[in-house]
Amino acid sequence: MIDAKDIKGVYGIMPTPAKEGAHRWDAIDTVDLDETARLVEQLIADGVDGIIALGTMGECATTSWEDCEKFVDCVLSTTRRRVPTFIGATALGTHEIIKRIRFAKERGATGTLLGIPMWQPVTLEVAIDFYSTISKAFSDFAIMVYAHTRAFRFDFGVEFWRRITAEAPTVTSTKFSNRKILNESAAVTQGKVSFVFPVNRSYEVAQLAPEAPTACWVTSVGPQPANALMKAILSGDRADSERIAKDIEWAFDPVHEIIQKKEIFDFYNIQLEKITMTSSGYCNAGPIRPPYNHIPEDYLARARESGRRLAELRKKYTGERAGHRSATSEAHVV
Repeated sequence: MIDAKDIKGVYGIMPTPAKEGAHRWDAIDTVDLDETARLVEQLIADGVDGIIALGTMGECATTSWEDCEKFVDCVLSTTRRRVPTFIGATALGTHEIIKRIRFAKERGATGTLLGIPMWQPVTLEVAIDFYSTISKAFSDFAIMVYAHTRAFRFDFGVEFWRRITAEAPTVTSTKFSNRKILNESAAVTQGKVSFVFPVNRSYEVAQLAPEAPTACWVTSVGPQPANALMKAILSGDRADSERIAKDIEWAFDPVHEIIQKKEIFDFYNIQLEKITMTSSGYCNAGPIRPPYNHIPEDYLARARESGRRLAELRKKYTGERAGHRSATSEAHVV
């Protein structure tokens, strides 16, 4: 089973590519499997260290189980265990979650991205018991805790992390964004949990907790800038890290104000991410599944501009890598 020390580099988060018409309430068979397979191959070719699927931007809550089965089967038959792959299994209750994890595990997933059941808010005891139950049910299958406070109405605070490593030992990582409690949370988990931050926060996190950020996640807009940033962070090159981080900040600037206002962003998370991914030209995320397929025109324009900038950045860092290879080759020949 993969553990915390194995989770390094850049994890690419996939959409669940949708066919035309998927925005309709009566749509069935909505997953574009050809685009799914193409995107998996592209992510691996471009150097991701792992893949995450069926999270929020993967529309886990609005994709039918029949479509999820086809999508998961396609993702895992394409990855063929070449990179660690975490499949989201969050649902309304434990029985359904067990079914989803069993399906993903049987088909070769590395682990599951798992949030708390999405209906009633839970106490600390319920949250710990939930992850402990899943850990016992799948004792050789890694859990990446989806620590999205607003989505799951649970704070994933320090006491949660203090207890989780002892009571749910297969929790080896978390998709995490709470910088305020990072140092304390990392300390109480004693290196047993990898805290995986979004790429646009990774440089800041590296300054707050130099040993904490060993991995980051990026959406399917092209991992090249993220690859460069994590390489610089992990090698301790602060100047290069800062340079790349400023480029990434520029690319996200059109949507920065929305992202910072959580009371707004949470209403348009899926829409913004899918539009940005498609606008970047890296993948065709397709229509947004209902009921979240509404977005103000201003936000739509901002997401498209961010996608355009990310495409420009992807081209720049693809060029930098190619230039570095060329210079290295010439030096070797000389």
